[in-house]
Amino acid sequence: MTETAVPETYRNAVVAHIMVDGAANAIEFYARAFGAEELFRLDGPDGRIMHAEVRIQGSTLMLGDAEGPLFSAPTAVGGTTVVLHVFVDDVDALARQATAAGAELLQPPADQFHGDRTTMMKDPYGHIWVFLTHLEDLTPDEVARRARELFL
Repeated sequence: MTETAVPETYRNAVVAHIMVDGAANAIEFYARAFGAEELFRLDGPDGRIMHAEVRIQGSTLMLGDAEGPLFSAPTAVGGTTVVLHVFVDDVDALARQATAAGAELLQPPADQFHGDRTTMMKDPYGHIWVFLTHLEDLTPDEVARRARELFL
């Protein structure tokens, strides 16, 4: 077993900045579904959110209302090419909480070959999330060996 739920490699990762239609509602959803804590909000003159930040178990996420054509929400473009990964202390508990709040469960929690227990879900704003709880420390060679055994 490992001492931490968040591997050191991902402790200081790139901070995602997502765009949504209805950022204020999204912040409320993320609080209910993922336990997000609002850190900062900058409202625009039209009442839309220009910029906000939330924290989900130590990971910071930036978000705001979509303003085309430069920034579009996934729902406006037919999907997303980005998947948001967040390490959490208890992926099973988070999956139960998030689905109760309205997240769509795409993959139930399961132990994975790479040493993490993961779940995948889609939020009502079109973003895909993978939540992970780190179970064991593996070398890159061990991960590759397990992947070969599983997929080849």
